[in-house]
Amino acid sequence: MEGVVMLLPNPQFWHNKEVLLTGHTGFKGGWLALWLYTLGAKVTGLSLPPATEPNLFSLARVADLADSRYADIRDAKQLSLIVKETSPEIVFHLAAQPLVRASYRLPLETFATNVMGTAHLLESLRGLDAIKAAVIITTDKVYRNQEWPYPYREDDALGGHDPYSASKAASEIVTASYRDAFLAEQGVAIATARAGNVIGGGDWSEDRLIPDAVRAWETGKPLEIRSPLAIRPWQHVLEPLAGYLMLAEKLCSKPDLAGAFNFGPETSSAATVREVIEHASTCYGHGQVRWGNGNEGPHEAGWLALEIAKARSTLGIVPKWSLLETIERTMNWYRRLAEGADARKLCFTEIAEFEADS
Repeated sequence: MEGVVMLLPNPQFWHNKEVLLTGHTGFKGGWLALWLYTLGAKVTGLSLPPATEPNLFSLARVADLADSRYADIRDAKQLSLIVKETSPEIVFHLAAQPLVRASYRLPLETFATNVMGTAHLLESLRGLDAIKAAVIITTDKVYRNQEWPYPYREDDALGGHDPYSASKAASEIVTASYRDAFLAEQGVAIATARAGNVIGGGDWSEDRLIPDAVRAWETGKPLEIRSPLAIRPWQHVLEPLAGYLMLAEKLCSKPDLAGAFNFGPETSSAATVREVIEHASTCYGHGQVRWGNGNEGPHEAGWLALEIAKARSTLGIVPKWSLLETIERTMNWYRRLAEGADARKLCFTEIAEFEADS
């Protein structure tokens, strides 16, 4: 723990709230659906089918706890029909093409999903009576990366070298446009949330550090690491989700908070890929690694950290679990699942411990 009490979502606020959650079949979306369920919200999930096998959505039986709809946010008509039918009070938009390396292979799909998909969602909220607030999830990679030695603030310049980063930066601009041109006047508070690298049990996405490690080590293969010295703002998945929930709560009572928010660890807690993997291997109990020199694969930023003062001062959001505890919890989740534990129970237990551990 970081030793500072963090404000937590209020179950009284969320009880029976109609919530639309896009991307609920993904890693972060699955965890958020489970947390919203424990808070008593009525969740409609909208997403493509799970992209990996295994996946948290299926293992934790998320579909049993929400009104789960398979839909493509690139289909504006279908999306609009679902939004109007469910008439949400709060929207969390997580549906995306979320992978940097995949964006090099599929740039047009990435832009269509992340830019136009966001525009389709925001357009569907126009004229909707029930809607009060929406949190649009982007990424820490929306900033024009200068490789400078201090963290990025919410008012720093946007940019993106790879199609993923560029698409998310573009979605920030689209969101700001819809907020200023349409939704603020309608009384809808729209914010964007930029989170650092998240880790936690239940992620099997391709080209992500911990899932790659688990896949390799479970099969007795060495983990291939491209850029061991790359520095990222690692955090447990529940840390930014707590931020998203608190942000939505605050927007409903203080719509003037609409804007961009960073969520991440303290700058001093940012760590290299090598440091994370060495500790993950120790926690997992075994695991060979082959270290690259940073020259393999397409360009990725070497240094990236976020300034989180705004989230701390306006939302009461501060880091709760240290990096070492985050890695230990994550590897323990995968290890216990492999031993036969129930994924939903593992998640519910971790959510309860996160809420209690203050």
